[in-house]
Amino acid sequence: MEELIWKNSNIFYNVLCFLITENEKLFDRSDAKLYWTTVYHLFGVFHNVYITIFAAGLDIRSSPIIDIDNLYRFKAGYLTGWNFLFQTIFLTMSLVYDLMEWLDRHDSSLGRKLRFARDVMFSGLVVPLTLFISSMFWTLFWIDRELVFPQVYDQLVPWWFNHCVHTNIAIVVLIETLLQARRHPTHYKLELWLTGGAGVLYAIVYYSIYFSTHRWLYGVFGIMTWWQVCLYQLLIWSSTFLFYYIQFPINRIFHREDTSTEKSVTHEPKTGTPNNGYEEPSSGVPESWLKQRPKSQIENSSF
Repeated sequence: MEELIWKNSNIFYNVLCFLITENEKLFDRSDAKLYWTTVYHLFGVFHNVYITIFAAGLDIRSSPIIDIDNLYRFKAGYLTGWNFLFQTIFLTMSLVYDLMEWLDRHDSSLGRKLRFARDVMFSGLVVPLTLFISSMFWTLFWIDRELVFPQVYDQLVPWWFNHCVHTNIAIVVLIETLLQARRHPTHYKLELWLTGGAGVLYAIVYYSIYFSTHRWLYGVFGIMTWWQVCLYQLLIWSSTFLFYYIQFPINRIFHREDTSTEKSVTHEPKTGTPNNGYEEPSSGVPESWLKQRPKSQIENSSF
């Protein structure tokens, strides 16, 4: 009897040791950053999906009130909606990449491409558009809410929805800046094209709506003369580029002590050719994706 108990206890001990070893292999991480990052991205995706479904279910109909009728007819023409879509795509890509990290698949060819697309989208679209929308909206709202969010909207949109699409979006950028080292552009030219392209494309859509219907989507344009509109449009474009450029020195303030990353860059074999301070690393990502990619790409994409 004692011999049987001893054998069973040895079997139990061996099984327990095996489970502990395998568990450590699967979930061994140097810190809890990846865990909290995954939780944050999961919450962000659920938040944005819920807000999208809620917005789609709003009972907005054609109305003699121009501001409400604009929401009904041109709801796809508001920059706030565009930016919210960009953030949702970014958060989804980030969540998928987090899951690939848990499965140790993030260094695969697909993982590197996803990481590259995620970082370029964040720097080139999410940051400049989000900071412009949030800062400009709340500045004008504080001056006179009728310029950007007329009081009649309160009949259709709850107050918390306004914060979800104009305040929470800035919180996303803040948390991402604290969590992720993006000290330099991932692809400088591509990110500039995204920033400028989004601004020009939206201007085309926005002014096309005005010239075809003689309605401004935002009241602030309605109180301006044409030369003031032109100056304001230049302010919009210049501010988005300003927000693009300042994100990197701000990020370096929070991630200046990332010495482990710089060591990994120093000891890696350099197979790319220098180009204006940038280097093309050897990876599974197509060369056309990675031209003028900075030496700090590793730090931009690792937790």
